[in-house]
Amino acid sequence: MSSTSIALSLSVLSFALAIIWGQPLLRILRHFRIGKMIRVEGPESHVSKMGTPTMGGVMIILPVTLVTVLLNAASLIGMPVLGRSVLLPLLALLAFALLGAVDDWEGIRGPRRGLGMRIRTKFILQIVLALAIAFALKYLLIVPQMFWPGIELQIPLGNWYIPIATFIIVGMSNAVNFTDGLDGLAGLISATAFAAYGGIALLQDQIFLARFCFTLVGAIFGFLWFNVHPAELFMGDTGSLALGAVLGVVALMTGQWLLLPVIAIIPVSEALSDVLQIIYFKRTKGKRLFRMAPLHHHFELGGWSETQVVQRFWLIGLLFAMLGVALAMV
Repeated sequence: MSSTSIALSLSVLSFALAIIWGQPLLRILRHFRIGKMIRVEGPESHVSKMGTPTMGGVMIILPVTLVTVLLNAASLIGMPVLGRSVLLPLLALLAFALLGAVDDWEGIRGPRRGLGMRIRTKFILQIVLALAIAFALKYLLIVPQMFWPGIELQIPLGNWYIPIATFIIVGMSNAVNFTDGLDGLAGLISATAFAAYGGIALLQDQIFLARFCFTLVGAIFGFLWFNVHPAELFMGDTGSLALGAVLGVVALMTGQWLLLPVIAIIPVSEALSDVLQIIYFKRTKGKRLFRMAPLHHHFELGGWSETQVVQRFWLIGLLFAMLGVALAMV
């Protein structure tokens, strides 16, 4: 089989595993009443989502972990389906998923019920994890530090690589977290971005990384089976923090991280809208730049239905992901 065929086949395999695992997970979450707490200041239409099972990111993480570990084990007996290079993004996925799970649990059953982990604590832990990953990328995997579209040679960043890589991982982790506010939105956008970077990895002959990306795409599609409107399950920080961080890691492994604002235009826009809202609110002493941040709530309050926001954001994300792949091929 060709590299592309195997990558796409792994996507189907992880999708099937996620679907099989989905109903038992839903029963477990409902049994233990692990339900979403809805912000009082959010759109009124979201009140009906109160109690919907969350921490659904586990549905994505388990199939990806199972497939990656088993196929790496197969490589030890002479079947090179996946390589050890994908162990770092897998570890990043698990580490940020654990952080997100603690945050979700704190918000559901912890002393900060409805709020989750303190923002400062979570942010510091994200930086620590991202720093460790950045050092591993530079000194263990020795990944290409940066490519400029249209230039084949990589551009060395020297000592700047570690803080830049850390910023990208933490930034994307939070950006996808901001995007996770409507049924199906974060999943669709993440799957599209991973497919784009999987294609870029194939173009670079990073076969194992491409297969890992498409394994993620399949698992996310399996999750979306239960997450499309009206959602039976939310991914929670368990999924969103992990997917965002791994998207940053994958972009760094390809060296095409400059294309992240294009390929991941929706998460980047969501994060920027939140930052701009806070800055504008403080500078104008109470005025708002958007009706509500993150950006998807602005359009909801402007009259778009939840389904319209998700579909239109996904169409924009898909087009820009295609543009990003085109720029990587220049």
